[in-house]
Amino acid sequence: MATALLPSPSFTDRMNYACFHSNLNSMACFPIHFEHPKCDVKLYVVPCLSIARPHSSRVCVCSKIVSPIMCNGAELKNGRGSIVPHFQRSDTLLDSSSHPLNTANDFEKHLQELFDEVKTLISTGKRSDAIDLLQANYQAVEEQLDAGYLGIEEVAILDIIALGYIALGNSKMVESLLDTMNKIVDCLKDDEMLLDSVLIHMGSMYSSLEKSEKSMLMYQRALKILENLHGKHSIFLVTPLLGLAKHLGSVGRAAEAVEIYERVITIVESSHGADSLDLVLPLSGFGNLLLRQGKPNDAEIPFTRILNLYSRLHGETDGRTGMALCSLAHVKFAQGDAEEAIHLYRKALQVIRDSGYVALDDNIMEKMRLDLAELLHIVGRGNEGRELLEECLVITEKFKGKDHPSLATHFINLATSYSFSKNYVEAERLLRMSLRVMMKSVGPDDPSITFPMLHLAVTLFNLRRDKEAERLAIEVLRIRETAFGKESLPVGEALDCLVSIQTRLGEDDDELLELLKRVLRIQEKEFGYESEEVMITLKKVLFYLDKLGKKQEKFPVQRRLSVLRDKYKHRVQY
Repeated sequence: MATALLPSPSFTDRMNYACFHSNLNSMACFPIHFEHPKCDVKLYVVPCLSIARPHSSRVCVCSKIVSPIMCNGAELKNGRGSIVPHFQRSDTLLDSSSHPLNTANDFEKHLQELFDEVKTLISTGKRSDAIDLLQANYQAVEEQLDAGYLGIEEVAILDIIALGYIALGNSKMVESLLDTMNKIVDCLKDDEMLLDSVLIHMGSMYSSLEKSEKSMLMYQRALKILENLHGKHSIFLVTPLLGLAKHLGSVGRAAEAVEIYERVITIVESSHGADSLDLVLPLSGFGNLLLRQGKPNDAEIPFTRILNLYSRLHGETDGRTGMALCSLAHVKFAQGDAEEAIHLYRKALQVIRDSGYVALDDNIMEKMRLDLAELLHIVGRGNEGRELLEECLVITEKFKGKDHPSLATHFINLATSYSFSKNYVEAERLLRMSLRVMMKSVGPDDPSITFPMLHLAVTLFNLRRDKEAERLAIEVLRIRETAFGKESLPVGEALDCLVSIQTRLGEDDDELLELLKRVLRIQEKEFGYESEEVMITLKKVLFYLDKLGKKQEKFPVQRRLSVLRDKYKHRVQY
């Protein structure tokens, strides 16, 4: 995520950060500007929820069954909580398949047993045993490949091994396996047993590695095979069609993606009826695509349908109904109805908590609490929002310990809330706690510490402790220049903050102007020459040019600024 630039306090005293994220490794802080609790709120972090997928992550390696697989997490569970019994096996899969196969089903059974065993080892915390099992099978396949066997048996086993490494989070190994698998499937004819399922799994794995073009090629070939086998209206087409729709939506081909989602919904309705829970996944994908297109009113239809499905089939107190309420809350927020969104979020949290559908310390629950806290701050109900942020902190301390790195994010969030209410003393205390927690897990030059550090500089600025603020901002700039490069957006953010501080300290105007020109170059590169961020910085540049009497430089900046003002004025009007 790109980090937005702070406004200079020489023009405004509104310098507050929002950092509503639960994962420290992906933590990025974004400025939130509050002038009045109920107006002029500019939010850079927008909640983006997807309905939880109500499917089993069990992989059926069979050309007739194409169940969706879970390729973006470390959980390999059969259903939501049940674990497949552990299989005690001393031989590898190829020890079984190297003998003549009686039937295709025998081979499929062996594949499923291997996958189930890997699943069980991972879900019970025996990761090293899972790795040993995967490695033993990989070595056995490698011997077959070296001997010249490049058939469906080899690629099917590599498929299961790759799925295991996906669950273990070893993307480098998965990428290597997919390269090998790609070479094999390119040489196989479309009528090979299991090929369609292998292609679908490869499509999912490529998608999880963010290689969407390769993912699309796998899904397209699988779709062609399945259409030839079952026709163009078969339920077996659903998985590759959904994969294609996801890819098309991600590359801006929304109209084509919409057509595919509508096709999938029609197929499922024809095969399983209009009340089938199998509709949840395509409806969710369709709704999220419409939201990304800025069509929240259209998105409300599929998400409301999901809610009605869960309510009717499982009851209003079921956890899945709570998840559907959460997605509908996001739609309401996108529609501008913040109060209704807050009501739905609160109801969703209550249902999920009471049903025990998701554990209190689960990332899903934390994300929902943070989204609700953010909404409450937007509408001026900061005290209620702060209660949720404190709840996140208490839960994390209880389940992960008082020195866990993820606590840093919660300290930052609470500091943000206190800054919003202008309690900068408490904000400073929390930010220093955040830095202490982070310093225990990362080094003093790690770029992740610069986020709370820059936030602390802003807080000290608001406390009129400008020299301390300047030292911190300079240190942030040094670390970020080393980590991200001198022309990077995080460096631009630090520079803009430093200019704000040094302006009040009375530093040399020529030097401040040069820093602002540097900020401008970074913004032009990252946001474009006609972006709103560039317009804001041009105002600052113009201020210093006028102050320094640089008329020759001033007039072209004035003309450019005038064009941008007209552009954004026109946008507001229409």
